[in-house]
Amino acid sequence: MRVLVTGGAGFIGSHYVRQLLSGAYGAVPTEVLVLDKLTYAGNWANLDPVATHAGFRFLQGDICDPGVVAAAMVGIDRVVHFAAESHVDRSITGAADFVVTNVAGTQVLLQAALEAGVSKFVHVSTDEVYGSIDSGSWTEDHILEPNSPYSASKASSDLLARSYFTTHGLPVCVTRCSNNYGPYQFPEKVIPLFVTNLLDGRSVPLYGDGLNVRDWLHVDDHCRGIHLVADGGRPGEVYNIGGGTELTNRELTEKLLAATGNDWSKVQPVADRKGHDRRYSVNIDKIGRELGYTPQVDFETGLAETVRWYADNRAVWLPLKERAAL
Repeated sequence: MRVLVTGGAGFIGSHYVRQLLSGAYGAVPTEVLVLDKLTYAGNWANLDPVATHAGFRFLQGDICDPGVVAAAMVGIDRVVHFAAESHVDRSITGAADFVVTNVAGTQVLLQAALEAGVSKFVHVSTDEVYGSIDSGSWTEDHILEPNSPYSASKASSDLLARSYFTTHGLPVCVTRCSNNYGPYQFPEKVIPLFVTNLLDGRSVPLYGDGLNVRDWLHVDDHCRGIHLVADGGRPGEVYNIGGGTELTNRELTEKLLAATGNDWSKVQPVADRKGHDRRYSVNIDKIGRELGYTPQVDFETGLAETVRWYADNRAVWLPLKERAAL
């Protein structure tokens, strides 16, 4: 099998590639081709552990370029599509890149996959497309009510993926995950930003009252869920992937302070984000029932290991923070 992984130099995509080539999911594909533009969030160092693997290939290119995508798609059996602009704050100050990459880029990939006759296309999305939920958990058939330019662009790409299944019969599955954490995450996201700031004795910014709730999903559980969908997901279906650990941002901050030996004096309250969703929560019964998924990484263990990774890998994340002025 030959697999195309878009955005495979990013945080989640690179974890999937490393696991795929290590044999963590069973038989190792004949070839894994990573297509990545290497924007600020794509880091070649994320792929160092597999760079010399006989089955690994890398192509630097833009998913919005039909020529590049068509060339990458030749002989491909399966596409796992991670590539996206993904930081909500950036989408608030500049939405255009999100629409171009997440919507137009996804359409280019879907069309190329259709023309190439791929056997499965997994479109990796987010729980943010559902909006905000006060109580209970979203099932996959919940109405889409995105509240940020980022989540609106992802909802649009989800609908495009659905249309290519309904109109053309392209075997597409969509996955929607909760908030990811783990090693190699770009340090603009809350856990790596807070951890690296605290390791350097800097303060951390806490939005609003800190009571916004997120469900935390270790990247290893997420990627395992994606692979279950790639192997056995029913074409045309959506699958939620969650971690089962809901925390307010304030509770998360307290855990990160404790893990780094700091106290609340390091917290700097800041004005809340525009359109800040209050709570996310996904129901994962469907993927559990159909594909046998359950989260396996205990949050306390996963968080401790993540903090330890950032403490031990300053040479990896410090240049990223410096370039992004974080």
